[in-house]
Amino acid sequence: MPTIISNDGTEIFYKDWGSGQPVVFSHGWPLSSDDWDNQMLFFVEHGYRVIAHDRRGHGRSAPAADGHDMDHYADDLAAVTARLDLHDAIHVGHSTGGGEVIRYLGRHGESRVAKAAIMSAVPAPMVLTGTTVGSPSKNAPYEALIRNWWRQSMMGAANAAYLGMVAFSQTDFSEDLKKITVPVMIMHGDDDQATRWPNSAPLSAELLHHGILKTYPGHRHVPTTQHATINADLLTFFRS
Repeated sequence: MPTIISNDGTEIFYKDWGSGQPVVFSHGWPLSSDDWDNQMLFFVEHGYRVIAHDRRGHGRSAPAADGHDMDHYADDLAAVTARLDLHDAIHVGHSTGGGEVIRYLGRHGESRVAKAAIMSAVPAPMVLTGTTVGSPSKNAPYEALIRNWWRQSMMGAANAAYLGMVAFSQTDFSEDLKKITVPVMIMHGDDDQATRWPNSAPLSAELLHHGILKTYPGHRHVPTTQHATINADLLTFFRS
């Protein structure tokens, strides 16, 4: 399996398909890079190089004993981009992966990055309150999707799932957002029950230098169940 070794010695699995401008995907909690397969197949057919990694403790990456926090997640992402020597990359993050992308840009800078997109993402300040983080999304009426998410979740380590939830719900990304100057598209369903729209997407757009807010009426925790719409909107943004 293709892997890199992060700065603290953790083995991180990644996929790297195609050629062209790189698009780097960061997955949601508690899944794996497999949740991006639809997007990866779509964009490799449209002439992009697509990369996605399994977060530490998730999927095929090593079940690390520690480092389950947003700083380490960002550092692992930076290790992948450095190992593959990516430049002019577009970063796409879903849910916790959106926080990973924002922390990566705030912590490691934009020298390798052209633009980013975050969807159903945990920034802005998602510090856990009674109203900020809701119950898991119910917008998954398809048994095959449910089973695929279950499969991905069961591949990960219990400590990674538990501490990852602590990390995404108790990290304030405000200062990271303020540092970012590349264009960032914020994609969010206004009926998201996992990361609530009023507490995340509009606030992120306000804090970014060049934030583009795209709201999906009636949608919940995109992207998997609305992949055709999401893929088309991402492609338009990439080409803009």
